Amino acid sequence: MMIIERLDGTMIDTEQYGIKLLTHSISSPSVRVVTEEIDGRDGYVEVDTTYDGRKIRASFFMHAVDRHDFPLLRNEVFRIFSTKELFYFHEPNQKRRWLVRANNFDIEKFPPIYGRFEVEFTAPNPYAESIGTTLDPFTFDAELWQIGQGLIEADDLKYVHNTPSFCIYNAGDIDIDPRVLPLKITFTGASTNLKITNVTTGDTWQYNGATTASDTITLDGVRALKNGTSIFGATNRKLITIKPGWNDFIITGASGSFTISFDFRFYYL
Repeated sequence: MMIIERLDGTMIDTEQYGIKLLTHSISSPSVRVVTEEIDGRDGYVEVDTTYDGRKIRASFFMHAVDRHDFPLLRNEVFRIFSTKELFYFHEPNQKRRWLVRANNFDIEKFPPIYGRFEVEFTAPNPYAESIGTTLDPFTFDAELWQIGQGLIEADDLKYVHNTPSFCIYNAGDIDIDPRVLPLKITFTGASTNLKITNVTTGDTWQYNGATTASDTITLDGVRALKNGTSIFGATNRKLITIKPGWNDFIITGASGSFTISFDFRFYYL
């Protein structure tokens, strides 16, 4: 089964249109190195190393109802794949997705009702992302997860806490950096000079103000909000990142009962 997901969340099962995925392959990560040459020194110095985008190649078989339906199905193929906006390619049997764009392609027709085509997708992000987020149920019945995603016992995977110290697990291969990847941390409760510290990374975020029991503070990417209004200027202007594996957190400044949640996806090479 081949699933295409639009940015607005619309799901398209291509087999319902008579379009069947035959094979697909994903290129390996490609390292991009920035170098610098120094006069009088042999070779060069590597200044920075990043990953380039990825390529996904897929071949499809299509069959129309009759010869009159074939051009209609061809047009549907173009509408599904040849869009101006990026979309998600759900990797079959992997419960993860790639943000991609389809390059141009030709459809080879086998009269009267069959066709075949190959598409090269370009993924600007070198990482696949989990379909589910940390606030989804960690059960196979949810059909969002599978073996091989770095997950551990579901009972240990908790992303909503109400104690001053707790742990957050990142099952992916890379850091969750809110400057680059979606991360939403939500705190609800009374506090004075609230401080959220990831002991593992050394990151600390602090709000130089107070909240009541009904107030909500949200760290959404690089934004800091209190009940929907920006409080960035009243913070230490820092960010929280989450490394792969376990991250130890400490909350200070909270008074009385509170809840804090972490909402993000896992990212894989």
